[in-house]
Amino acid sequence: MDDFLLRGLLAGIGLALVTGPLGCVIVWRRMAYFGDTLSHSALLGVALGFLTGIGTQTGIVLVCLAIALALTLLQEQRRLGSDTLLGIISHSTLSLGMIALAVLGSVRVDLLSYLFGDILAVGDADLYAIWGGGALVLALLAWIWRPLLALTVDEDLARVEGVPVRRVRLGFTLMIAIIIALAMKIVGILLVTALLIIPAAAARRFARGPEAMAVLAALIGVGAVVAGLGASLQVDVPTGPAIVAAAAALFLASQAVPARG
Repeated sequence: MDDFLLRGLLAGIGLALVTGPLGCVIVWRRMAYFGDTLSHSALLGVALGFLTGIGTQTGIVLVCLAIALALTLLQEQRRLGSDTLLGIISHSTLSLGMIALAVLGSVRVDLLSYLFGDILAVGDADLYAIWGGGALVLALLAWIWRPLLALTVDEDLARVEGVPVRRVRLGFTLMIAIIIALAMKIVGILLVTALLIIPAAAARRFARGPEAMAVLAALIGVGAVVAGLGASLQVDVPTGPAIVAAAAALFLASQAVPARG
């Protein structure tokens, strides 16, 4: 196998192993649009990274954290619904990011690679970042797993039982921001949320418990990466969309299988 294929495969598998468990929490907490908003704001982080020289991934994490904090504060007001706020911020930040990149005359930016990813361009440094960052996120997720489940079931009851709700929420948001920064190279800004929610949605039908669903979602994500990468090579289509299409096919196949009784 060529080196660039092996790097792409390892990067995709590393990412899928993290997005599966993380996506389960997103599905349980109905945060798909929240994840979409953070991923769209990532383009603004790319522009920030170029403007300040701090690097695109650091810029993405900083902007995603700022947007997540702003959303948390804005959702406490009652004048606008959460979906309205998410819609405004999602499309505004995506537009601002595209405008900022367009006016950066001194920097040549491959916008399509940020929007749809380019897994075959993954380098050794990206591979280290994906597996290292992924291991960090999984460790953090394991640390807050029980409190996160408690506030997912009933936030008010979790608060009464002493769960530090705000800190757990912030920690989970930080993990989403890190994953979005890592996943941009694989599937791009517009498709990263799909890799978070589709494997988890497919696994939900067969799950015997939260931990089993997390493991199954990770395995389905790995299957989507392998199938999407293989299909991309066979029929010469963009790899990121092919991975998401493979995940969607696995989801549809899961719906055809009788649910556990």
